[in-house]
Amino acid sequence: MAEEQTRYSRLAQITKLINTELDLREVLEHVVTAISEEIMRCDSVGIYLPREDGTYQGYVGKPALINGMTLDMHIVDPAYDSLAKEVIDTHEAIYIPDTSKDNRPDQRAVQAFKINSLLVAPISYENELYGLVFLFDYGTPMNLSESEIESVKAYVNMAAVAIRNANNLTRKEKLISEKQLLLNVTRDLSLCSSLQEALDKCFHYLGEVLENPNIGAHFVDPVAEYHLSPASLSKNSDWSEEDWKATHKQMDFNHNEDLLFQEVVQTKTSIMIPDVFDDPRTNKDICEKFGMKGLYMIPLVSLGEVLGAIAIVNLNEPNKVYPDSVKQLAESIVDTTAPVLFNLLYMEKQEMIIHDRTSELTKKNEELEGAITELKKISREKELILQSAGEGIFGLDLNGRITFANPSATSLLGYENEEDIIGAPYSAVFQWESVHTGSFIEQYEEQKNLSDHDHLFYKKDGDTIPVEYVITPKKEGEWTIGYVVTFKDVTARKQMEEKIKYHAYYDSVTNVPNRVLFEDRLSQALTYAALTNKPLAILFLDLDRFKKINDTFGHSFGDQVLRKVAKRLQKAIPKEATVSRQGGDEFIILLPTIEKKEEAISCAKKILQVFDDPFVISGQEIAMKTSIGVSIFPESGDNAETLIKQADVAMYKAKEFAGNCYQLFSSDIENQAVEQIQLENDLFKALQKGNEFELYYQPKFDARTNDLIGMESLIRWNHPELGTLSPGHFIPLAEETGLITLLGEWVIRQACKQMKIWEEAGYTELIISANLSPQQFNQKEIVQVVADILHETDLPPYHLELELTENLIIHNTEQTLKTIGELKGLGIQISIDDFGTGYSSLGYLKDFPVDTLKIDKSFIDDVTTNKKNAAITKTIITLADSLGVNVIAEGVEQAEQAVFLAQHGCHWIQGFYYSQPLPTKTFERHFLKSYSQRS
Repeated sequence: MAEEQTRYSRLAQITKLINTELDLREVLEHVVTAISEEIMRCDSVGIYLPREDGTYQGYVGKPALINGMTLDMHIVDPAYDSLAKEVIDTHEAIYIPDTSKDNRPDQRAVQAFKINSLLVAPISYENELYGLVFLFDYGTPMNLSESEIESVKAYVNMAAVAIRNANNLTRKEKLISEKQLLLNVTRDLSLCSSLQEALDKCFHYLGEVLENPNIGAHFVDPVAEYHLSPASLSKNSDWSEEDWKATHKQMDFNHNEDLLFQEVVQTKTSIMIPDVFDDPRTNKDICEKFGMKGLYMIPLVSLGEVLGAIAIVNLNEPNKVYPDSVKQLAESIVDTTAPVLFNLLYMEKQEMIIHDRTSELTKKNEELEGAITELKKISREKELILQSAGEGIFGLDLNGRITFANPSATSLLGYENEEDIIGAPYSAVFQWESVHTGSFIEQYEEQKNLSDHDHLFYKKDGDTIPVEYVITPKKEGEWTIGYVVTFKDVTARKQMEEKIKYHAYYDSVTNVPNRVLFEDRLSQALTYAALTNKPLAILFLDLDRFKKINDTFGHSFGDQVLRKVAKRLQKAIPKEATVSRQGGDEFIILLPTIEKKEEAISCAKKILQVFDDPFVISGQEIAMKTSIGVSIFPESGDNAETLIKQADVAMYKAKEFAGNCYQLFSSDIENQAVEQIQLENDLFKALQKGNEFELYYQPKFDARTNDLIGMESLIRWNHPELGTLSPGHFIPLAEETGLITLLGEWVIRQACKQMKIWEEAGYTELIISANLSPQQFNQKEIVQVVADILHETDLPPYHLELELTENLIIHNTEQTLKTIGELKGLGIQISIDDFGTGYSSLGYLKDFPVDTLKIDKSFIDDVTTNKKNAAITKTIITLADSLGVNVIAEGVEQAEQAVFLAQHGCHWIQGFYYSQPLPTKTFERHFLKSYSQRS
């Protein structure tokens, strides 16, 4: 009884420690101490944590030294230790009373430490393995009782909870740290007043994230398109900026001829090269001169225009590769810097133009002053100069009356001839404040001290024109006898400035406010809301299936959709609200004054209603829906960044409900968003490893003979923690992140390898099919990729069928036809998947060399009860027959459906009526062993 009380007391103490701020190592040391005190006959207790290579390394334990080795020098490798592997696989503790009678433990360790008895237990919680616990003796056997083993398990469970909490905290802290870093970047950049200052901030944060100070910026030369010049180097670089620029000049390095720079600038995509001497695009002489081993280049893009590129060079470690998460953070820093650099470049350029123009005008007026003095004696020369000058020139006497005007001045001010303006007061031209009070000399003395001589002049009809002007006193000796005004019409420049200012605050595609203007209005709204103690709302919108429409019909078509969406949104929201495009297919709406959150929900519902009617673009009807996330100030957050982030998180939750709905933010949704980010990271890692994916196969049969004619390959993800995931869980994520291309290529390669095995086994008439996503199809090298896979696997092309969605090929372009023709030229089969669900007529079919039409499951589900679906299905079968192509029905689950299809001429069937998709071995056992091999 006393022992149980002691044990409960220890467990309670460890539970308390887990919920304190103690370091993980301290908590686990308490666990080890409790176990060693509980099991008195145990000579050693050790906790081992997993490493990336699949082995387990000692972390804490007693004693600290065994045979002169510290615990962290102890490595458990499941490849050699069968006992450890069994515990890992089963998540069950295993006790071996006598190691001489059991060969599962690693015999090297048994002999080295003279282990007589051994207990290995998994540190697991909710089916997740966090490590292993080893108890053993090297003297007297432990002779553990069931009660003692259960005690050990209880302490191990405490260790699992502690490790899980530490892992969750570390992961959350990392995500928060990265978000905070980007906020710091945005804040610091907003305070920069010069180009060099902004670059220094960018270099500082990039160096911190990449742990590499060797960073340089190259800007595009506006005169020679896509020609870059070295502009600035990080102050912490191993090279000085002076030597860096001098070396480029000495090497006569031409960016315009450098394949790598041109690819980054033209594709607007970053490039990572671990070994510069193993890549044909790099300039080997430059790499050797600078001592480069690796290179990471990121384009600077603002408003769709390339400003230049940021180059991060590796001078020390060969073949260094930055993790994807680090690269994503670095590229976010550069993307945040680019708009700031754009504005600063424009400001510097304008200052240079104004300075040069002012100097030019001042110089001309100095020359003109001398000329006027000289022309008093030579009136003919005076007249010639005034007549030929391109700028407007007129004279004023001391009373401010116009005494002469050259043809340019007369024309610019709207007068027919010089006589009409002679004698007019200065107030007829100058738009000065208080111009009608005081003399011209008083007004002139007040105005000449102002730096801004960019002003408005009146024309004869009362309109005004923007001008640059300079007033120069006309002197005789020391006396001023009048003034000469030289001016230039700057209407074109003003219009350009307004255009640039507009594009700085409005989206160029939809003409609604962009991110910069939206954040300014949100900041003002938050200030007002805080003062009045009233709520406001943020609505974050993402268009459902927009990417699919963009891929199908092209970006120009997609831009038209975005413009019409923006117009509908502006009509749906209150007048005081702001709708802004954030980029891509994302819009955000600010409701600056609401009384309660129900008003925001009502607005969200109204917005969903405006998407009920289809969009008509170039005669094409498009059904478009949206998903909306809603956050409320102050309950969802008290600052702009938090409110936007929470609305974004809620929007992604709305998308999970098949779209076309809204979701109000809550803390539960935020936790799910973190899990989504984790799944993205897991997908990146899984593609790098390549061993977590598996192909399942669903058979296709000829219902007339019940002969197997082929199979469709379908991917599954064997997630190490979540178990087997179907495509619906991760394919949309792969499409969103651009990983679908690599994933699809893996499917085709694995399918061809497996079909080659079956073909060599005698199954020579079967055809294996694989899906080809729109992103894969639109690759320039897709035909070569398929050809290489066929060559690599040595599979006869006839055995491979690629399934293209109807929406992919319905956008009948010359390139689409060419690509399908080249794929057919390889000798493979082409089928159209999801047939009947496209946006257009069936007339396009005559142009495409396809082999099979695949009737979509949505028609088959109720083909025996829904007359419309039955009619569509019969029409597709008849159409296929008239075109001389095969037809197959997918999703057949009932005998009645199979009978209906057979009666109307569709004999090829795929679906649960025959079988669900199966793993390789199961598929072979169920279908190939009973399949009659043909020679």
